[in-house]
Amino acid sequence: MPHHVAILGASGYTGAELVRLISTHPSIRVATLTGDRKAGQPMSTVFPHLGHMNLPDLIAIDQVDWSGIDLAFCALPHATSQAVVPSVPRHVKVVDLSADFRLHDSDAYETWYGKPHAAMELQQDAVYGLTEFYREDIRSARLVAGTGCNAAAGLYGLRPLFMEKCIDFDDIVLDLKASVSGAGRSLREHLLMAEMEDSVLPYSVGGTHRHLGEFDQELAKLADGKPKVTLTPHLLPSTRGIVMTCYVKGVPERIHAALEKVYGGEVFIHVLPFGQVPQMKHVRASNFCYIGVVGDRRERVATVIVVLDNLTKGSSGQAIQNANLMLGEDETAGLMAAPVYP
Repeated sequence: MPHHVAILGASGYTGAELVRLISTHPSIRVATLTGDRKAGQPMSTVFPHLGHMNLPDLIAIDQVDWSGIDLAFCALPHATSQAVVPSVPRHVKVVDLSADFRLHDSDAYETWYGKPHAAMELQQDAVYGLTEFYREDIRSARLVAGTGCNAAAGLYGLRPLFMEKCIDFDDIVLDLKASVSGAGRSLREHLLMAEMEDSVLPYSVGGTHRHLGEFDQELAKLADGKPKVTLTPHLLPSTRGIVMTCYVKGVPERIHAALEKVYGGEVFIHVLPFGQVPQMKHVRASNFCYIGVVGDRRERVATVIVVLDNLTKGSSGQAIQNANLMLGEDETAGLMAAPVYP
């Protein structure tokens, strides 16, 4: 029997990616699509590449009939979900793709996002959606908070190393290269082609990137005290994909072995043979994450490189992976398509 879902915020990139992935899902059907600024328009007008699908027209959120909906994906702008989710009927499970429910501590949320949280009773109960590490909690959750795409890339590289205690926790440097779709679909001057082409833009320099709140929250659970993580993001003139380069101190072979141990049974996370380096195109438009480890000429220094697609494994694919668990489906359903190459 199919599960019927609503996609709130379907006129954005992650909403469109959800529709694309669900189109091949054996047991999930799109029943409702919302997009307040595009309400009344066919999805094929907003996203012509989805024109071959039989989809409902976009409507405003306050027009949704929740009676036949099993699960809602919230692909809404940050600070919007916390205003919307409290009004969603309790029988509807929720996977939120925004930052609204990722941080469990109210003070941490206010620090990183600049204002108090509007739905504290939900914030503290939300399960963090890093699927491979919170699988059992996600199965029984009513609300799952999808990770930041950049946070997911870094945590996939670092979390096993914290679990196995094979690196120094007080000297971790992350160099992030992120594609422009991660900034959303809204028109902004610095994202115009004339501004982006032939350039790489460092941003949120000096420890101001909001996803650092997720690193602090998740890695502190595995270390005594607060780990010291430096993150410098760079915006690439590319459409989709993330490369997270992690510089860590530890024995490179032990680091590689720790990653292989933790991810040995995982379908979507592939640890490459020692010394091999992954590329963004190896995972493009897929729910796969590739990780490579390379030793340095200096002793006890290693480079861990993580690549994933920010719209798929970093967001909408992860959301469907979590929804599969919440709905009692096979975790891989609708997500096994090979990456698009070249």
